[in-house]
Amino acid sequence: MSTAIHMSGVRVTYGNAIALDDVHLDLPMGAVTALIGPNGSGKSTLLGAVSGLLQPAAGTVTVLGGPPRRLGPRLAYVPQQTESNRLLPVTVREVVTMARYAHRRGLRWLTRQDREAVDRAMTRMEVDHLADRHLSTLSGGQRQRVLVAQGLAQDAEVLLLDEPVTGLDLPSQQLILQAINVEKSAGRTILLTTHDLADAQRADHVVLLAGHVVAAGTPAEVLVPDVLREGYGGRLVDLDGGTLLEDVHGHHGHVHRYGDHDHQH
Repeated sequence: MSTAIHMSGVRVTYGNAIALDDVHLDLPMGAVTALIGPNGSGKSTLLGAVSGLLQPAAGTVTVLGGPPRRLGPRLAYVPQQTESNRLLPVTVREVVTMARYAHRRGLRWLTRQDREAVDRAMTRMEVDHLADRHLSTLSGGQRQRVLVAQGLAQDAEVLLLDEPVTGLDLPSQQLILQAINVEKSAGRTILLTTHDLADAQRADHVVLLAGHVVAAGTPAEVLVPDVLREGYGGRLVDLDGGTLLEDVHGHHGHVHRYGDHDHQH
């Protein structure tokens, strides 16, 4: 399988703190790769480096054979929800339409193709009926679907998603996971971060981070107790019937059981 994202000796720092160190990765084209690891392990940082928003202190990152910043509309990045984007005084249609500006050189008007891409993405994420609503009036699940619709509207070859389904209602989770599968079927490359081992189990490729790459490979290679214990340390305890992963610093205090993927919330 050919490589979509290549990282060689990558180190990313915030001031004097090293967030990621000595990252060597080749992520497959046309596949879903899940980034897992405890909080503070560098998942969002790695996405930032791949998107071109973060400049590594050392090493190189190439996406589709070139520097991420030169990819333009070929790469779409959907960040985590933040308080600031929740309060932006913009409508759903305006947010999704922003994705098409990457295709426009200068200030040219949006084309019919652009408007169709926006409509298509909103329909897929079932937010078309919310087109004229402000982001601030939406639920968390609706808002996340709008952000994913923005990513889809870009028609990018590489889609980066930072915790796209964390803490969402089940219908929103299912819509977003379904969209990821459709994008993969269309030959796109998807890189996402997740706290949920069940999401990682569904991916084609898994990378376990702990400030560096602990392991990378298929779910069957990475989602095994010995490897997980190395990445999660004391937050992993053995129980009958599987390994219990307790990410005590996670967003929702979720407990994930590896093996049968029971979720206690």
